[in-house]
Amino acid sequence: MIVHYSKYHNAVFSKTANQVTGKINEKYSGITSYFSLKKTNDSLVAANEKLYNKLKADFEFPDTTSNFLIDSIKVDSMEQFRKYHYYPAKVVYNSVASQNNFIVLGRGDAQNIKKDMGVIDPNTGVVGVVTEVSARYAVVMSLLHKDSHLSGKLLKGGETGTLNWDGKTPNIISLGGIPKSAKVAPGDTVISSGFSTSIPKGMMMGIVQEVKSDKSTNNYLIKFRSSANFYNLEFVYIIDNKQTDEIKAILEKEKQKTQ
Repeated sequence: MIVHYSKYHNAVFSKTANQVTGKINEKYSGITSYFSLKKTNDSLVAANEKLYNKLKADFEFPDTTSNFLIDSIKVDSMEQFRKYHYYPAKVVYNSVASQNNFIVLGRGDAQNIKKDMGVIDPNTGVVGVVTEVSARYAVVMSLLHKDSHLSGKLLKGGETGTLNWDGKTPNIISLGGIPKSAKVAPGDTVISSGFSTSIPKGMMMGIVQEVKSDKSTNNYLIKFRSSANFYNLEFVYIIDNKQTDEIKAILEKEKQKTQ
C-alpha cells in the first residue's frame, strides 16, 4: 500500500526492481551467448570457406596458345579456371608432445579428401599434409613431426630452404639450407615456397626468432615460431590442388624414362 500510494516509495521501489532485473537479464544473456558460441564458430568457418574459394589466387588463366581442350571446371566467360579448392574440417585429435605428431580431422574420402592435400589454419598458417584417409577421417602429419620436410622461403629475400623440427619445443621449427649471403634477421617472415602440390605459394609458416651462423657449412641455422598454434587447433582448411593428378602423371612418365 505504501509503494502504491506514495510516489516517492514507488520511485525507489521501481529503481531497485529495475536494477535487480537488469542484473538477472545480464547474467542470462551471458549464459545464452556462451552456449551459442559453437553455432557462431560453425557459421564463421562456413563463411571463411566461401571467401577462400573466391580468392583470385586460387584461379589461373590457361595457356590458350597451346591448350585446345575445354576444362569442365571453367567458372566464367574470361576462361579462368579453378586451381585450388578449400574444404573446412574439424580437428578431432591433436598431439604436440611426441616427436612424431599427427592430427586427425573429421572429414575423409567420402567428403572429397585425398592423401597429400595441404592443411592450413583459419589464418592461412601452414599446419601440415594429409598422409592417410578413411571414409570419414583424415590423418595429417603436422609440421611438428620429424619426417615433415616442407619447403619454405624468406619473404624478403626469396631464399628457399627446408623445414625441420627437432622434436623439442612445439611451435619452434628450423629452416635449413639458407645461405649466409642471405639477409635475414629476427622478425622476418617465412612463407611456403609453392614448390609442391600440397601447399600453395605464400601461405604463412612463421616468424624468425633466431639466426645463427653454422660453422660447419655456408648456411645459417634459423629457427622460427610457427604461424599455426598447434596447442589450440579446432578448425582447419584442407587444400585440394586441382592440378595435382596431371603434375604427378607427367613426373611419373619422366621417372620411367630414367629407369
